[in-house]
Amino acid sequence: MKRFLALSFTAVVTIGIFSCKTAQQKTNAVASTPKGLKDYYAGYFPIGVAVSPMALKTDEAGLILQEFNSLTAENAMKMGPIHPRENEYNWRGGDSIAAFARRHNMKMRGHCLVWHNQTPSWLFTHPNGDTVNRDVLLQRMKEHITTVVQRYKDVIYAWDVVNEVISDNPKEFYRPSPFLRIIGEDYIAKAFEFAHAADPKALLFYNDYNEINPVKRGKIIRMIRELQAKGVPIHGIGLQAHWAITEPSASQLDATLREFSEVGLPLHITELDISVYPKEHNARDRKPSDYDTTFTPERAAAQAEKYALCFEYFRKYRQHISSVTFWNVSDRYSWLDNFPVRGRKDHPLLFDRNLQRKPAYDRVVNFK
Repeated sequence: MKRFLALSFTAVVTIGIFSCKTAQQKTNAVASTPKGLKDYYAGYFPIGVAVSPMALKTDEAGLILQEFNSLTAENAMKMGPIHPRENEYNWRGGDSIAAFARRHNMKMRGHCLVWHNQTPSWLFTHPNGDTVNRDVLLQRMKEHITTVVQRYKDVIYAWDVVNEVISDNPKEFYRPSPFLRIIGEDYIAKAFEFAHAADPKALLFYNDYNEINPVKRGKIIRMIRELQAKGVPIHGIGLQAHWAITEPSASQLDATLREFSEVGLPLHITELDISVYPKEHNARDRKPSDYDTTFTPERAAAQAEKYALCFEYFRKYRQHISSVTFWNVSDRYSWLDNFPVRGRKDHPLLFDRNLQRKPAYDRVVNFK
C-alpha cells in the first residue's frame, strides 16, 4: 500500500510538472508569435486583405491569420462569378471565404453587388437576345442583391453595394453602363435600398478608384450628398487606393481624406496597393522598357516611402477611417501583374513572393 501511495504521489507530481511545462510552453509560443499588421494597428482600424479561395488553401493562409483581421473576397462574390446564369448561383468560392472568416473570428467586407464589369450578359437580355426593360432589370438586380446579402448576413458587416459608377471623363458624370442606360441614374439608389432591406444591420458603401483626382473626387462627393439628401441608406465611402510610387503626393492625400471626411460618413480604404512603376491609368501592351521587372533596392525604397506616407495620413484621419484593406496578400499574385501593362510583373504589396516582409512593411509598422 505504501509503495502504491508513493507511486501515486510521484505520478501526480510528474503530471503536475508536465502540465505546468505544457502551459508555460503555450504561453511562450504565444509570446514568441511575431506581431502582425493587425496588432500594430489595433488602436487604429482593422487591417484587411482581399483573397481568393485558393489563397486560403496555401501557406498564405498562415500569413493571413498572423497579419490580418478582416477579409474581402477579391472576385468570388462579384456578380459574374457568383451568379453566372439567371437560375444558377455558384456559392463555392464565396462560401469557403466566409467559412474561413467565421472559423477564425475575422471581420468580413462584401465586394461587390452592382458593377459594370464582371457582370453576366443574361442580366441585361431576354433569352431571345432582346434587351430587357427597366422593370425587368430592376427585378433581376433586386433578386440578386437580396439572395447574396441574405446568404452572408451573419458574417459580412459591410458591403460595397455600388462600384465605380462615376465616369473618369471630365465631361461625363455617370459612367455610361447598361444599368444607367436601361434603368436610369436611380439604379444607384435602388441598389442601396435593396441591400438595406436584405440586411438592415449591414453598413453600405459606395466604392470607387482614382479618388485622389480632384475632378472625380468632386463628382463622387456630389453624388453621395445627393443620395443622402434623398434619404438613401448609404453609410460609408470606399476609397480603393490603387496608387503608385509616383502618386499620391502628401498634399493630394491630405486633400482627398479631408474632403471625403467632411461628408460625415465613415471611410474605408478598400483596395490598397502601391505599384513600383510610375502610375498609368490606361491599359497597354508591353514595350521593351517594361521587360526589366526586377524588384531593385531603388524600387523597394520608393515603395517604402510611399507606403509610409499613406499610413501616416491614415493615422492622421483615424477618426474617419474605420478599415484599411490590401488588395491581395503578397507579390506572388496581383491584378497589377496585368494592368496597366499586360504581362508585366509588379510588386505592389508588403510581402514578397516568399511571403517575407519587405522594406515597406517596416515603414508601415514603425511609427510613434
